[in-house]
Amino acid sequence: MRRYGPAVLLALVGAAILRVSLFSELYLRYVQAGLRPYLVVSGVGLVLLGVVVGVVVRTAGEHDGPEERGGPEERGGPEERGGPEERGGHEEEQHDGHTHGPAGPRVAWLLALPALALLLFPPPALGSYSAEREAAQRAAQGVGGFPALPSGNPLDLTLGEFGSRAVYDSSRSLKGRTVRLTGFVTRGDDGTWYVTRLLVSCCAADATTGKAEVRGADAPPVDTWVTVTGTWHPKGEPGSAAAWPPVLDVTSVRRVPQPDNPYEKR
Repeated sequence: MRRYGPAVLLALVGAAILRVSLFSELYLRYVQAGLRPYLVVSGVGLVLLGVVVGVVVRTAGEHDGPEERGGPEERGGPEERGGPEERGGHEEEQHDGHTHGPAGPRVAWLLALPALALLLFPPPALGSYSAEREAAQRAAQGVGGFPALPSGNPLDLTLGEFGSRAVYDSSRSLKGRTVRLTGFVTRGDDGTWYVTRLLVSCCAADATTGKAEVRGADAPPVDTWVTVTGTWHPKGEPGSAAAWPPVLDVTSVRRVPQPDNPYEKR
């Protein structure tokens, strides 16, 4: 069985990728939606490569002679087989209890654990822990006018859009408008709470935080997904550190399921 190790590992990794990208929306926890075709192609390629490797190994085994396939009894005793020097290193060597042969060291099977974890227990999306690791520091940059907002109230905005306008819009286009934001709950050290979303450019590894302080309502448990409705509470000069994070005076807080894509595009 060990001779098929590389083939099994390739197939496992490919199956795990297909599990999250082709047969579910779980890949959105890790990468942007536009990368799905590449994940599917990679998963199919790895599975096919694993099959090819398995066939090659099986074919090679069928062409081995009896003296290569048989056990020690079939090949004769130690005197008949000769020492390691006479065997040219074709026998598996034992070093410190680890067997090394054509299929590689047994420890290589540990590589199967991440693939099995992704296949059976996909990790959750990044949440409050990741959001709190980023320092809330904003420089005075990009201050200026923004395009006019659509008419109607409440206005659905992403956390990224709301934060950009609240902090950098010199025309204060959010003033007097009712907005609706969706994200997960994070808490501050002083008891404040925030509706938060992670913003990504490519994948979860480059995530940054967009958030708004919520005032006027009790905080749900951390990492709960909510939709909050309220009005922007101006503070600080546009582009200043005092303007971050933006504040929302809420009129309603509603719990919602985590969306299929938990991230916003930055």
